[in-house]
Order: sequence, then C-alpha cells, then structure tokens
Amino acid sequence: MASIKPSVPKGTRDFSPAEMVKRNYIFDTIKSVFRKYGYQQIETPTMENSSTLMGKYGEEGDKLIFKVLNSGDYLAKVDEQKLIERNSNSVAPAISEKALRYDLTVPFARYVVQHQNEITFPFKRFQVQPVWRADRPQRGRYREFYQCDADVVGSDSLLNEAEFIMIYDEALTKLGLKNFSIKINNRKILSGIAQVIDKADNIIDLTVAIDKLDKIGLDGVIKELLEKGFTDADIDKLKPVILLEGNNTEKLASLREALAQSEIGLKGCDEIETVFGYIERCPLQTAKLELDITLARGLNYYTGAIFEVKTNEVNMGSIGGGGRYDDLTGMFGLKGLTGAGISFGADRIYDVLEELNLFPAGSNQTTQVLICNFDKEGELYSLPLLQRLRRHNINTELYPAGAKIKKQMEYANNKNIPYVVVIGGDEMQTGLLTFKDMASGVQEKLTADEIAAKLNRD
Repeated sequence: MASIKPSVPKGTRDFSPAEMVKRNYIFDTIKSVFRKYGYQQIETPTMENSSTLMGKYGEEGDKLIFKVLNSGDYLAKVDEQKLIERNSNSVAPAISEKALRYDLTVPFARYVVQHQNEITFPFKRFQVQPVWRADRPQRGRYREFYQCDADVVGSDSLLNEAEFIMIYDEALTKLGLKNFSIKINNRKILSGIAQVIDKADNIIDLTVAIDKLDKIGLDGVIKELLEKGFTDADIDKLKPVILLEGNNTEKLASLREALAQSEIGLKGCDEIETVFGYIERCPLQTAKLELDITLARGLNYYTGAIFEVKTNEVNMGSIGGGGRYDDLTGMFGLKGLTGAGISFGADRIYDVLEELNLFPAGSNQTTQVLICNFDKEGELYSLPLLQRLRRHNINTELYPAGAKIKKQMEYANNKNIPYVVVIGGDEMQTGLLTFKDMASGVQEKLTADEIAAKLNRD
C-alpha cells in the first residue's frame, strides 16, 4: 500500500515554535491594550448550533460557513426524495445541525443572552480564538485564522466607538506600524443615501456593491447596481456621494447637504461628528482617522458606526474592522440591548509585521540561557543553578549529559539561544563557570551569583 504524503487542508497552516513566539507577541500586545481599556476575556466553543450562525452574515456570508456533519448515520433520517433531488441546500439542515464559528461576534451575542443573569452591564469582553470560513485561500486570506475581538454590550454611548479607535491606534502603534488608516462610516448614513434615491428597500444591494469600490472600481460598482435594478438616474445621484472628497469636516458638510431630507441619514452624521469630537480631545498617536462613505462592511447586523483598518505600508487587505449592532442580541430573544465591537486580523497583522521586519530582535527565541556539561557529575552540579535561574524567571535549559560539547553548542545556535554556561571539571572545582555570549563569542568566568545578576540585568 502506497504511503500517503502528509498535508494540511488548503487555507490552514502549522506554526513552528519561532512562529508561535511571534504570534504570541501580537496576541499579548493586543490583549494588554484590551485589558487597559477594561475588557475581560472569555472563550466560546469551536462549534455553534447552525441556527445560531445562519442568517446573521448575509447571503454571501452564509455560503462561507463550514458545516459539521451530524454524528453517526447522518443520512438515515433524511427524506429520500431530497436525496434523489441531490439538492445540497435542502439536505444540509437534516444532516448538519452544527457549524464552525464564522466570527466571534455572533457567538458572543449568543453568550450574552445565555448568561445574561450572570453579567454586569455594560459588559466589556475580549476574545482571541480561531474562526473558519470556506473562502478561496490566497495571500492574507485563510480558511482558518485567528480573530482578536473586543465588544461592549449594554451601552449606547458613542464613547465606546471613540475608544475602539483609540484601541486600534494604541495596539498597532505598539506593534510598530507607522502609517495606517482607521476608516469610519455609519450604516445610518448609508440608509439615508438609499432613502434619498428612493431605494430604501434595496439597502443591502447598495451596501454590498459600494463596499467593493476598492476592489472592482466605480465602473464595477455601477455595473453591479444596474444588475440589481438601480437606474441610471439613481447612479447619477449616488456618484457625488460615493466620490466625496476633502477632509472629514468637509465630507460631513457635503453629506449633511445631500441627506437634508433624510432624518436617519442626518442622525448618522451627528453620530460620526460626536465620535470625531471625542477623538479631538484624545488625539491619536499614529493612525489617520478617515470618513469613508464607501465603507459598508457587508454584514447585515451593523446598525451604526462601522470601522475598517488598513496599513499603508504593505499591500494588504483590512487588518481590522467592526461596528455597532444594536439589535444583534434581539435575534436570540434579548431585545433592546445595544452592542458594538471591533476585531483585529491577527494573521494579516503577522504578515505585515514580517514583511516590514517589525518583530523584536529577540522574538524568535524563548530560551535565554543553555547550561552545557560533559558528564553525569556535571549534570548534577548544574541542577541547583538551573533551578535558581528559573526561579528568577530566566528561561533556562539544561542539556542532558552524554552529548559532545560541539553538539550542545549547535543546539544553542539552532535555537538562537543568546547565552551558554559551560560546566566542566575546572568549573566545578573553582566555582567559576564559563559564560559565553553566543552573538559576540566573548567568554568570561563568572560565579553562579554573577551569572544570575547579569541575566537579570539583561
């Protein structure tokens, strides 16, 4: 029997120890900012009931949900006529009651409803877990990837939106990005635009189309809108709004004029202006905050502000996004609970930091010092030093006795361990241990106390 070449499914990846150090650097940085702003961590299951997920992401999003087959003989209870028709859409609900989570926001809404009596509102949570989408794999787009989400429910204050902008600015600045944009829009503005051209019933078609402006250009957006029933007259009214120019203040002024007959559109303008007012009092470190009328995010559950973050240093899609979803928990029976949230695209951020060489120099190593020895006697002599260094929170390894010193040094080099302590007969007799800086090659004789003190300083 021929052996099967091992592989992983397309759009998924293994992560080496060196990669995990870098990934954890991203996760830990983002988590530290979340905690600074008062967010607490939770986790939800990998699988959700299909009924929890379906219908929450729009028609295009629903197609990308990975479904999980029922256990056992999953075809036994399926109507035979449906099997004969070979229609997967009609068969799927009968053979698959669970699905892999598509994002972290909808499971969070389910969590809030299920645990509402245990939660203190406003509830600010963050979550760092993988999600799955049956998308076509490409650079920066995977079928399995991690999201780093922060959400708040039980507060309608626009201060939350302003703080999300600050969180993006602080976290990405800490990660070393120097040129990135936080784009903001409001679904009420988009509803107002649809209203003034008498296409309120086609708001989903409108938002899905204009959200693709960066990808397919204005001609592509117009073509898609015409196919969805919009007229040339509608397009003529839309063009000036879609192609708004100027700074944020000028764009808002133009919008107010264009949406003068739309109450909901003007409310969206008011909300954006309020957020800008908060940010003026808390200036951003690095990010450029930009009002972008074409930003729609394409997800049905957003009802207010929407965000998208893009780096201008690397050709990459969005590295973050989110918005307000006032009625999301209502889908699960808990009415009147407003919410808002954002997400960091950790995998794309990793690719950006890698391309820009922004990972710290030491982020590819975990062990700080390797203790080398020649025999069992040296191994036993090393144990108190090993324990002492570890108790001082110095990541330390002891190479097991029996290997030649050359092999031990190669081990240190291959793992990028910066320091080596060599313990032989002379070292055990005098108490002066050989301490080597692997980068410079410099060796010195130090006592155990001096080694501990030196490593603690470093």
